[in-house]
Order: sequence, then C-alpha cells, then structure tokens
Amino acid sequence: MDRTRPRVRPPVRGFRPRLLAVLAATALAVLPGLTITSSVARAADADLARNGGFETGLDGWNCSAGSGATVTTPVRTGTSALRATPSGGDNARCSQTVTVKPDSVYTLSGFVRGSYVYLGVTGTGTPNGDGFNWTQSAADWQRLSTTFRTGAGTNRVTLYTHGWYGTAAYHADDISLVGPSVDPGQPPAVPTGLRTGTIGATSVPLTWNPVANATSYSVYQGGVKVQTVTGTSTTISGLRPVTDYSFQVTAVNDAGESARSAAVPARTTEGGGGGDGGLPPKALVGYLHASFANGSGYTRMADVPDSWDVIQLAFGEPTSVTSGDIRFNRCPVTECPNVESDAEFKAAIKAKQAAGKKVLISIGGQNGQVQLNSTGARDAFVTSVSRIIDEYGLDGLDIDFEGHSLSLNAGDTDFKNPTTPVIVNLIDALKTLKAKYGNKFVLTMAPETFFVQMGYQFYGRGQWGGQDPRCGAYLPVIHALRDDLSLLHVQDYNSGPIMGLDNQYHTMGGADFHIAMTDMLLTGFPVAGNTANVFPALRPEQVAIGMPASVNAGNGHVSSAEVNKALDCLTKNTNCGSYRTHGTWPALRGLMTWSINWDRHNNWQFSRNFDTYFPAV
Repeated sequence: MDRTRPRVRPPVRGFRPRLLAVLAATALAVLPGLTITSSVARAADADLARNGGFETGLDGWNCSAGSGATVTTPVRTGTSALRATPSGGDNARCSQTVTVKPDSVYTLSGFVRGSYVYLGVTGTGTPNGDGFNWTQSAADWQRLSTTFRTGAGTNRVTLYTHGWYGTAAYHADDISLVGPSVDPGQPPAVPTGLRTGTIGATSVPLTWNPVANATSYSVYQGGVKVQTVTGTSTTISGLRPVTDYSFQVTAVNDAGESARSAAVPARTTEGGGGGDGGLPPKALVGYLHASFANGSGYTRMADVPDSWDVIQLAFGEPTSVTSGDIRFNRCPVTECPNVESDAEFKAAIKAKQAAGKKVLISIGGQNGQVQLNSTGARDAFVTSVSRIIDEYGLDGLDIDFEGHSLSLNAGDTDFKNPTTPVIVNLIDALKTLKAKYGNKFVLTMAPETFFVQMGYQFYGRGQWGGQDPRCGAYLPVIHALRDDLSLLHVQDYNSGPIMGLDNQYHTMGGADFHIAMTDMLLTGFPVAGNTANVFPALRPEQVAIGMPASVNAGNGHVSSAEVNKALDCLTKNTNCGSYRTHGTWPALRGLMTWSINWDRHNNWQFSRNFDTYFPAV
C-alpha cells in the first residue's frame, strides 16, 4: 500500500460558514412566506415525528455517512439525544420522512446545541419553498422552529437536522412535527419465506420475501428485537458456537408493525478453526491511515462512515526487518494536527465494534518489511502483535507483507510443503494467534498480484534458479491458513500484466483485470504450469476484490461503472466482456480499497457506489 502519494490541495469551497450564515439570515428576512411565526396547535393536531427524542437510538432516522449516534450526555429530556459529526464533504445530515396531509399547516421544532446547526424540512411542495431555521452558536440547548404549509399534492415531507462542513459535532433532541394527523392505513402483511443461509459458528444469515407497503423490517431473536433493516436480508452476528436459536421477522410502515412471521430455527456450527469472524454477507474493507497522513489527510476513527465493515489500521511496522517486534505508533500531531487522543481513538474503536464493525491491525505496508527468519523473530511477532491487539481491543490481524518480506529459498518448490524459514515461521505465528483468540479472530491478507496470481506461470526461483524468488511466495501462506482465513483481498493495482486462466495477459484499467484475477482465486490454478500441483479454489465468501479508491490512491483505478461490471460478471455472469469466468459466485464477499482516507478525499465515491450496488447490506 502506497503511503507516500503527493499532497493534493483540497478544493476551495464557495462559501465559508459565516458567509452562509449571513445569507441564510437574509433569506429568512426577505422571504416572509418561508416561515410562519404562529405555532399554535389545533385540537386535532398531533406530533408526527417518530422517535424525536432519540430514546430508541436512531430508529426512524437516517444519518449521512454514518455521522450520527445517540448519546446519554448531554440530553435535554429523557435519557438520549442525537450527536452528529460533520466531516470533510459531509455535513452530518440526519433525516426522516413523515406522512402528512396536503394543504395543511405544520410546525417543526426541536432543540439543538453547537455551531451552525440547522433544522428544516424538504418536499413541502409549495411555491415559497421549504422551511428551515438555524443557529450560529448555541452553547446550551436552543429551540429552533419553522412553520410551513404543504402543497395540494404533498403527502410526505422529510425532516432534517445538520451541521456544517468542518465544524465540531452538534447535538439535537426533542424534535417534533405538529399538525393534522393522517390515517396511515393498515400495517403491512406478515412476511413470508424466512430462511437461513450458510450458518457459521457465530453468525446466521437470514432472508425473506418482500412485503408490499413495508418501509422497513424488524428481526427478532428468541422473541427479542435485535435489528431493524430496510432490505430483505441481514446477518445476525455475535452468536455462540453450537447453540440453538430461533428467528422471526416483522414488516413495518407508518401504520405500525405486522405480526411476527413463522419462526425459523438455526443451530450454529462448531467454533474450532475457520469462521469469518462475524463479517456481513457483503463487506466493504478499507485501510485507515492511522500512523501517517500523506496527501489524503488524516481521518479520525470516529469520522469513518458506517459503510466500512472492516477497518484496517495502517500500519504496524517492525523495529527492524528481521526482529519480528511489531510496533503501532499513532500519527504524530506534527503530521496530523487533527489526530485524536489515545483515549478517544480507543473509544471510537469500541463504538465501531458496537455497531458491528471489525477493526484490525494491518502489519507491513510499503515501508514495513517483515522477515521472520528465526523462531525468535516468530515468537516476538506473536507477542508484539498480541500486545497491540489487546491494548486497542482489536478484532484481528491483516497481513500486508510487500517488497522483500516473503521470498522462497532455492529448492522450495511445493507450496503445500514449504521449507523456507520466513514462510514457515509466518504460518506458525498466524496459527498461534488464531488459536489464542479463537473463532472470533478475523484474519485477512492483502498480497500483491505478483505474490499470488503470478504463481500460475512462475513459482520461486524456478527449475534453473533464475526467477524472482518472490513469485507466488504468498501461496503457501494462504494455503496453510485457508481454513482460518476470513478474507483474501489481493491488491489488483500497482501491478504489471498478469496471465489469466485464458492464457492471455491482463492489464489494469478496466473490469477485465479484476474479473480475470478474481476468477483465478475462485477457480484454482496449477502452480508454475504444473497440472499435478494445483492451488485449490478459495470459498467465495473468503474473497474480496482489492481496488484503489481514487486516481490519487494507486495505479489501476477504475470508474464505478467498471467496478460494477466486475461485480456483475463474478456474481451474476453478466457484463463479462471478452473474458469468460469458470463459474458464478453470488457469495463473493465484497470489495477492499486503499484507502478510507483517499475515498474521503474523493468525496466517498468508492464507498457510496458499494452501498448503492449492495443496498440491502
């Protein structure tokens, strides 16, 4: 992974917050029809906002880029309030859509704290436009309100609150929408077809049939609600191995919740070996520049959007190439002025984990050469990596060995029975860590194509000893750990041409490269052309495709359209172009990218495309 890309000056925004504040205040003054000062409620009026006090988490609310969460302090009333944090190009907008009566007057109000906080409504359908109010600075709870009339054809409006780009977090509480109530109709029908997918030791995937007029679904485990989702599939994680569970699902809309579906039983598998660590069916993996900034800038852990399912902390590096002693140093303030404290960093990790995300330490990277030449280095690796995992409460480990970390000695020709010390000791170290932390331990690897797919043509030094000894050097590590490996996401970038299973060379720059490289992993291939020595296929749920997040992040960036073509081909057998895969793999786990920071620098284009492609995840 390249941590030394040149700095890029961020684009200049058109308006600073103070200037926008003046313009907004002027707009309110010169458009008298925009807000109506009277907020007297009539006898038939009701509060239509759902969970306006945030007492049931974010139920009913959707916050952009994962910016929102509920907190227990400060609160105005009750036990919870909203805390939303703007970041980069995101203003931390939290919203909900409400059914209203046409041609009727409503008053939206709420209490906020912070600087440049807005409360408003869109979709009113009136000539005067949508209403909003705001505060430039509220050190304590301040009431904001706006009154509006719905248009003759308006049945739904969207309430929102947001901050401003680059400012601190804001808080909101006790949001209400008072006006004529509307008969929401009937609750949805009971969902049918609830079924389980491939059950793991700690997770159960569930799917069910869609229900007409449902806006969301609630999932029950043993009679207790555990999730609310908008799609018709989910995965329940954090379960115990070899345990019986029962699940039900309900459909929800403005009128209420349906009765529960018929229960479906599920028994988790044994916990020894294997396991995906509780990853969702479709996972987005990203590297977070935790120890450096470079041109993409520093991103705080708390500011990582909910789109990211696996967050790889880049990087843990050795004290010397052969010591095996790995250290993880946070980015210094001199390089990252906005870096959070260790306490804030650890608290943010716990918050991500509470939301179902996995946070791993990634070892190596472009500058972190690691060679475990001795058993002493092997043991130091286990001890030092364990110390990092325990100190930060991490979920596992990513191996991102690059450069000359792995190479094969002369005479080491069988990937199933390696003899090179740096290979054997790494395998032993990873197996020790997996055994220590058990099935919950997430193990991922991010090799370059040279170390994996190049093994189809060349392996190690070759028959006459003249080849690059690094060719295919990851294959024995992947093979030895295949029962313990959660994810392999090869870096399909910064690569030269690689021969695919069609015996044609494939180059970066389009969907074809990703399709061909991934097909090799999911089909298997003879190593160094030896049909008697085949690298077996990996399971599709073990594989994610590695791509750069932007043109700044690495060579081989492709557009969102090309990303989707690759996914279409591999999971649906459509849009394959000239390359024909050897199968179709709907269970392909997802995508990995370098990096979260570069995606933020590129206005979150990569992660937003992933969310659009897999909307139910």
